Amino acid sequence: MEKCTANFSYWTLHGLWPNSGAECNMSWHFNASLIEDLLPEMKEFWPNLLKPTSTEFCGDVGLSAQIFGKTLELYHKLDLNGVLKKNNIVPSENYYKLTDVVGSISGSYGVDPKIQCVSHDKMSEFQILGQIEICFDKQFQLVDCENSAEEIQKSDNDILPFAFNGGSGFHVCDASVPVYYPPLQTLHFP
Repeated sequence: MEKCTANFSYWTLHGLWPNSGAECNMSWHFNASLIEDLLPEMKEFWPNLLKPTSTEFCGDVGLSAQIFGKTLELYHKLDLNGVLKKNNIVPSENYYKLTDVVGSISGSYGVDPKIQCVSHDKMSEFQILGQIEICFDKQFQLVDCENSAEEIQKSDNDILPFAFNGGSGFHVCDASVPVYYPPLQTLHFP
């Protein structure tokens, strides 16, 4: 919803986080030279849309380098773009049923994702596909994602949500409202 400087035709990576835990500690110095070999791949698949030339990250440097590498590995292994295309879920002027989007992902990975949308306005006739989360346990095995705070609190698992895209203003998609996965050139808001 904010002004971005990039024009992507594929799902980008937003991150890999524990379901619960500490906030990012920006006081820890991050040395980008430790992930220098990953930076070209990160800029392509894990871009900072608001500050494209930035290498601002937070966290323990040694651990971060391992996490960044593992996250990129999982991104390529999942191939969300390929899964959606294979199931005819592509950017289009047509609307999709949320069950079809979830079904295409569940059918390919064997687990339920968390799909988040943005409503065009409060009484919208459709919602815009915004973020897709795929979840893993601590051993990086795929697990079902919880869709609400109540489900997360009841869960005994430590889940790592793996998010494609990302940003503010997202909510769990409403199954009763059509989902719009717009072609990039038509995604304009007044």
